[in-house]
Amino acid sequence: MSDDLDRAADLLLNRVAHWSAAQWAQRDRADKVFALVQQLADLAADAESREPRAVPRLADVVLPDQLRVMVRDLRQAPQAQRAHATTAIDTLRAAL
Repeated sequence: MSDDLDRAADLLLNRVAHWSAAQWAQRDRADKVFALVQQLADLAADAESREPRAVPRLADVVLPDQLRVMVRDLRQAPQAQRAHATTAIDTLRAAL
């Protein structure tokens, strides 16, 4: 059900999960990944028919964990939200 979403997330996480704080600071990487995390949170809120909430901005090295949580939240979402999330993840991975 969520194979494409999980695969896209795994590919992105394999690229970024090991980055140091200095690597996160390069080329606005942290800002771009945080924007993705917020986008995924908004998709999850839409799937759950609830108001979106701001994701807390924590240390950059925590972003992979935040991404994992948002992907987990979307696993049971309708196909439209999962497809949108998968595209957003793939787009960011290509841009990094």
